[in-house]
Amino acid sequence: MSYETITLEVEDGLAHLTLNRPEAANALNPAMASDLRRAAVHLAHAPGVRAILLTAAGRVFCGGGDLGAFAQVDASELPAFIDDLTIDLHAAVARLSRLEAPLVAAVTGSAGGAGMSLVAACDLVVAGESARFTMGYTKAGLVPDGTSSFYLARVVGLRRAMDLVLTNRTLSAAEAESWGLVNRVVPDDRVIAEATALARQLASGPTRALGLAKRVLYEGANSSLEAAMERESAAISSAATSEDAREGIAAFLAKRAAVFTGR
Repeated sequence: MSYETITLEVEDGLAHLTLNRPEAANALNPAMASDLRRAAVHLAHAPGVRAILLTAAGRVFCGGGDLGAFAQVDASELPAFIDDLTIDLHAAVARLSRLEAPLVAAVTGSAGGAGMSLVAACDLVVAGESARFTMGYTKAGLVPDGTSSFYLARVVGLRRAMDLVLTNRTLSAAEAESWGLVNRVVPDDRVIAEATALARQLASGPTRALGLAKRVLYEGANSSLEAAMERESAAISSAATSEDAREGIAAFLAKRAAVFTGR
């Protein structure tokens, strides 16, 4: 499958998904939104994908929506233009977030607008020391999209999310880590290596159990205690039927390292 604005390669169970519009700060335009949706659908049906690493070409992770493209659209057609773009973007994020494979982001440079929304939707995030994060939507008279109204408040808290959206403050990498938006901050020249190592670690893990664990955590954030407990019981019972669970239990009892296959 060919793409105009991204690249996608799968090697040894790890999918490398790269935003590839460096000349435009990897800004999100309709082509990129469509490419991300098609890539997400492809990954959902690709056998053997056990983790996904989201990176970006060039110095900027993602500058947000392509406001230059927005400005070229007639005012009467702009609402439909943006609606169409966000439908593709939201479909991409929804599909990626529901995969069993964990989604790891490697952030260098800045992540603004839709770029920050993508970061918030990832399962784990590794950022460079000079990385910066800002929502920026209301600064342009717009409203957050990219599923940030769902994920951002869940990872940083509602009050902090409100601060980010209404004031457009910029977070340093260290602040983003302290707020919970980023899991690890490393030297800029180590971001890709560290994020790749993390993604490979996950790709060698019990894929089904990781996927079920993601689901109970995300859904548990919105449910009653009773519903969360019921969901956990069903998930761990389901995971116990996998080959990886049998291998993990046997390895623990034998005091050896487990060798998981993702089955």
